Amino acid sequence: MNLIIDVGNTYTKLAVFKNNKLSDKQRVETKNCSIEIKKIQKKENGITAAIISSVGKLDDKTLKFLKKEFKLQILSHKSKLPFYNLYSTPKTLGIDRIALVCASVEQFPDNNVLIIDAGTCITFDFINTNNEYLGGAISPGLRMRYKAMHNQTVNLPLLEVEFLTDIIGESTANSMHSGVVNGVLNEIDGCISQYKEKYQDLTVILTGGDAKMLSKQLKSSIFANSNFLLEGLNFILNYNK
Repeated sequence: MNLIIDVGNTYTKLAVFKNNKLSDKQRVETKNCSIEIKKIQKKENGITAAIISSVGKLDDKTLKFLKKEFKLQILSHKSKLPFYNLYSTPKTLGIDRIALVCASVEQFPDNNVLIIDAGTCITFDFINTNNEYLGGAISPGLRMRYKAMHNQTVNLPLLEVEFLTDIIGESTANSMHSGVVNGVLNEIDGCISQYKEKYQDLTVILTGGDAKMLSKQLKSSIFANSNFLLEGLNFILNYNK
């Protein structure tokens, strides 16, 4: 069994894979990470290996505990990866983006794949049929766009994400909703169309925290998978054993 530790600034995702199938997933406060992992150990017997996605955000005590309890992999740009990384600045490539590309290699081998991760930022990552990672794009996510309008103006309120049935906003709030949400939807659909013009045989994966709500509104044909990053981390762990 494998333990996946996807560390965030405030929250951390913990997942257990049995025979390469996700059997448990939870979101915990990063400061309580080691406490929650001990609970998982009691619940799930037989976890021998673990992988961390962002070690710099863990305290030394937690890291020492993990190294003692598991055969530990720490993902970085130096890790053994199942693809050719042609990014011109590999040191700056986000760990989450590496994991997503690895998931595509495992699940869609020898395909042109565009992975779209709709989270705090929206990232686009492309790997071709030659197993070459070429790069992609980074764009502000839904909530970041709302915050930007609020922080950069005097009168615009800070709103939560809301999907409208009409593109025309009849109030300031609904105009903001229309601008943000439809802007993101058209950006994603437009980006997919641009890739398809160059790579007609294209598989598109949508993942991330906002994937579920966005997938229902997109015009393009996609595979929506909220666990794609966790599956990628599990694959990297097995690949490096």
